[in-house]
Amino acid sequence: MEARDIQADLTKLQKVLNAQFTDTAVLLSAVTHRSYLNEHREATWDHNERLEFLGDAVLELVVTDHLFHKYPEKPEGELTAVRAALVNTVSLSAAAEDLGINDYLLMSKGEAKDVGRARQYILANAFEACIGAIYLDQGYDAAKQFIADRLFAKTDEIVHKRLWQDPKSRFQELAQEHASVTPTYETITQDGPDHDRVFTVGVYLRKEFVAEGKGRSKQEAEQQAAQAAIIAKNWE
Repeated sequence: MEARDIQADLTKLQKVLNAQFTDTAVLLSAVTHRSYLNEHREATWDHNERLEFLGDAVLELVVTDHLFHKYPEKPEGELTAVRAALVNTVSLSAAAEDLGINDYLLMSKGEAKDVGRARQYILANAFEACIGAIYLDQGYDAAKQFIADRLFAKTDEIVHKRLWQDPKSRFQELAQEHASVTPTYETITQDGPDHDRVFTVGVYLRKEFVAEGKGRSKQEAEQQAAQAAIIAKNWE
């Protein structure tokens, strides 16, 4: 979004967030990536990293309080895992996308071209920064309501489908339940130079090839393969 559109877009963004800011400068910082300031030396506001730091802390407290009271029977370890699944990069970036925050981000031209995982991180960070901005401008209760409206509905699905487990652990549990076998993983290929290696890993049930995954490490590729296997087997 260009400089001449910033004030108009901030007005729209407040409607998107369902939050009327007393100080719109804090909201402007919330959607400003560090890279934007490198290209726009005339900008007089800060990037969103401090707000992200604040928003992350508010988010953790609000979600922890919600889970503590919603699931009184669950032990600390499982509550921690459920919380991690609810506030991970994928979940937060999806919430940001649902809101349309991507349309209001201020980034460098280079960052604006990035998609996939890189954009997910930027969106997740912006979502946390918006929480920090709401907390600063309107207080804890407003920030809590914003988080509740955007994330709490996901908790039942995470618990019911055990999405708090990492895919590899979940697929092993499902494989033992459905096929009485422990999955095995084999590296299929290793491509690229040492500093930019991409691994392709296959997951098997005995001799049956189920799915494959790719990643920058074998561990990441195994997790991707396990997630693909859960889908392939239609075990969710």
